[in-house]
Amino acid sequence: MSQPEDLCGAEQVQRYVGTSYTEPLGDTLKQESGAGALRVKRPGMAYTLEYRADRLDVSVNKEDVIQTIQCG
Repeated sequence: MSQPEDLCGAEQVQRYVGTSYTEPLGDTLKQESGAGALRVKRPGMAYTLEYRADRLDVSVNKEDVIQTIQCG
């Protein structure tokens, strides 16, 4: 199975994994990736399961440290 295209630009912002998430950083992530939308996923948070190729999904832990950045 081939990897899906990186339509949200997640590969461009992988260097931020392991850093603390802030709202200004979210703006930077969206701008640098060129994503059409940004979603922050926190532990215990409810969110929709629909996939959007142009959306940047940023998963953080309970301390708001970025764990993963991917399209979704």
